[in-house]
Amino acid sequence: TIEQAHEFFEAVPIVKRKLKTLLDVGLGYVKLGQSATTLSGGEAQRVKLSLELSKRDTGRTLYILDEPTTGLHFHDIQLLLTVLQTLKKQGNTIVIIEHNLDVIKTADWIIDLGPMGGAGGGQIIATGTPEEVAQNSASFTGHYLAPLLKRKLAASTKKK
Repeated sequence: TIEQAHEFFEAVPIVKRKLKTLLDVGLGYVKLGQSATTLSGGEAQRVKLSLELSKRDTGRTLYILDEPTTGLHFHDIQLLLTVLQTLKKQGNTIVIIEHNLDVIKTADWIIDLGPMGGAGGGQIIATGTPEEVAQNSASFTGHYLAPLLKRKLAASTKKK
């Protein structure tokens, strides 16, 4: 696996660094030599993201990700969010099409489309910060986001 190869190539910094970017996006379980056609769409996007992470950053890149959390374990989603936050802090812009509330709640800005999916959608229902969208009664996303944000607020208040 990538995780095993990362350990094996401990003494080869250039190889180790490339493998580290794959670990950073939660792909440590992928087998070396695994055919690209066996990867899910989310996994393939994360391979591309790993390639971007291995390049010299300019801080002027636009990343567009389409449901990158599909099929991911909660732990791997957290790894992905850490990578995305790093890219953002470097000055890059990230646009994500996503249904996962753990990702949505970390957004700087949400554009909620609906009211339904497919032919029943396509209209802008709500825009704003996660807190603003959570207060919009027309937003299905806001309806499910609100309790999650309340728990997050309660947890951060307890820490103080």
